[in-house]
Amino acid sequence: MADTEQKIEIPPEVFKLYDAYCHGDLSRRAFFSKLSTYAVGGLTVSMLAACVMPDYGRAQTAEGEPDLIEETAIYPSPNGAGEMSGYLVRPAKAKGKLAGIIVVHENRGLNPHIRDVTRRAAKAGYAAFAPDALHPLGGYPGNDDAGRELQAKRTPAEMYADFAAAAEFLRDHDATNGKIACTGFCFGGAITNLMAVNLPWLKASVPYYGGWPTAEEAARVEVPLQIHLASEDERVNAGWPAYEAALKAAGKAYEVHWYEGTQHGFHNDTTPRYNPEAAALAWSRTLDFFARHLA
Repeated sequence: MADTEQKIEIPPEVFKLYDAYCHGDLSRRAFFSKLSTYAVGGLTVSMLAACVMPDYGRAQTAEGEPDLIEETAIYPSPNGAGEMSGYLVRPAKAKGKLAGIIVVHENRGLNPHIRDVTRRAAKAGYAAFAPDALHPLGGYPGNDDAGRELQAKRTPAEMYADFAAAAEFLRDHDATNGKIACTGFCFGGAITNLMAVNLPWLKASVPYYGGWPTAEEAARVEVPLQIHLASEDERVNAGWPAYEAALKAAGKAYEVHWYEGTQHGFHNDTTPRYNPEAAALAWSRTLDFFARHLA
């Protein structure tokens, strides 16, 4: 983390601007223009931007670690694109077949942070698979701005179908025992919610601050849900009461965890929205949930 970030108290409004920028509600030009409002007291726009942009050098795990087997796996796309690809990781010393975890990325493709999360899941004893929705467009381009632009060229329905196909691919893979769960973040949380609606054979679904299915779709959920939400995430949280009411009305199994004082993206340790205590607690709850339902 840069020294400037450690010394700067970032105004809450800057986090909101960054959230709007990340989700396509602000252009890059507008984001930097609006940051100028908070460039006071010796701060510059570039200093503020540096404080909120991701730093992928902070990964908790590294590629090429000897205790993991990592590979790029190709699987069929149901969208006529021919094929999809993803990052498949599993413990090197695993004995027998493993349960599997699908890890669904945010709205910018399979970036280094999601690859890191995938390795964490593998270190917990699972065959973890993170598909890249940008594969038909050349794959994650190496930076998030370009990744967001590319992902906007694909429809949500197309991408959902490719992620669902990835779950089936992992279920049928020689390395797994057919027991599959999923987790995802932001856009990936929305996909994870939909997978709980449409893939009743999944053993568990753990969405982090994602969008919500409809009330009609809630009635179709047959997969145990563990939901993680940030308290300071108005955009996502606005839809939760209606979806929770629909789950309750349909008698569906779910648990929800709120993390007070946290921002959208609090689990992502590459940005200042990261809250280490909340992220550690959420991940431990996620692994406990997987252990219960994938046993």
